Amino acid sequence: MALFNFHFDRPGPGVSPDAPRKKGPARFFEILGRDLMSFYLAGLLALVSALPFVFGVWFAVDTHSLVPLLLAGVLGGMIAAPQLCGLLDTILRSLRDEPGFWWATYRRAWKRNARASLLPGAICGLLLAMQIFTVFHYDVSAGVVPGALLAVGLFLLLGLGEFLFAQVVLLDLPFAGLVKNSLFLFLGYLPRAALGVVWQFVYWSIILLLWPISGFAMVLTGLWLPAVLTMQAIYPVLNKAFDLERQIKAIRDAELDSSSDSEN
Repeated sequence: MALFNFHFDRPGPGVSPDAPRKKGPARFFEILGRDLMSFYLAGLLALVSALPFVFGVWFAVDTHSLVPLLLAGVLGGMIAAPQLCGLLDTILRSLRDEPGFWWATYRRAWKRNARASLLPGAICGLLLAMQIFTVFHYDVSAGVVPGALLAVGLFLLLGLGEFLFAQVVLLDLPFAGLVKNSLFLFLGYLPRAALGVVWQFVYWSIILLLWPISGFAMVLTGLWLPAVLTMQAIYPVLNKAFDLERQIKAIRDAELDSSSDSEN
């Protein structure tokens, strides 16, 4: 269970508890200056783990084959999902200014979320692979409606996915509960959800338009840059919906009190 297994007595980088929290670009550059290396390392692990999905989908598109596409989507999604959750855990800890050493917290988060992430990874990986396959085989002569439906489907997948994997990191719920919450959060806070999708769309559009020159930039920004922008967009929603920071503070105070009592 992700939310209720934190260790708050570990030293690490952070900000003063009395400092007012910045917003927008100022907040982005604040956490970037503090946790860039953690983002980069977690993003690099996620990027490497996504290679089976990328190459599998590329092979399926190039050969127009559905069987490799299904395998790439399901297996590739399952391989990448634990590392994606590790990346999101790193980012969410930074957004709530939680202290700790990255590798220690990353390993705990990976072990805690690996099994829970497999089913979301398989299903989202399959749906994303099918979307990509359809985009590359889309016939413009088919008209505007199929293209619009494809765009809406991709928007829904990315919008629901950003909440789905964030909940895998934060909550201990069955898959059906995660999907239901994701749908309610997506529809209930559509502007924030849409902003998160826009950041993903802008990033990957730039990568594709400038490919292969953008390949070097992708190694540097990996998956962490769009993930940071997306999580920053939807974090206020997650905090409001699940009362994250109040619950975490209560758990932290309880752990500190317990530690103090044991010492006495």
